[in-house]
Amino acid sequence: MNENERIKKDILLFQQNIKKLTEKNKQLKPVELALQYYQDAQFYLEKKDYFTAFGCINYAHGLLDAVAFLA
Repeated sequence: MNENERIKKDILLFQQNIKKLTEKNKQLKPVELALQYYQDAQFYLEKKDYFTAFGCINYAHGLLDAVAFLA
């Protein structure tokens, strides 16, 4: 799997995970930040900056994990 495919896979996983949050959790600041990092990942992927895109999507996943852990 190349960098492009890996990042797209992680972006898809984020999209699936964000849908699992309750409406109450979606209003939390960490979720808002996660969505911003998700958007950044898509931006950098389009620019073929795979290193930055991968970092952004992983940070977004981490923020969602923290929200899920605290919920």
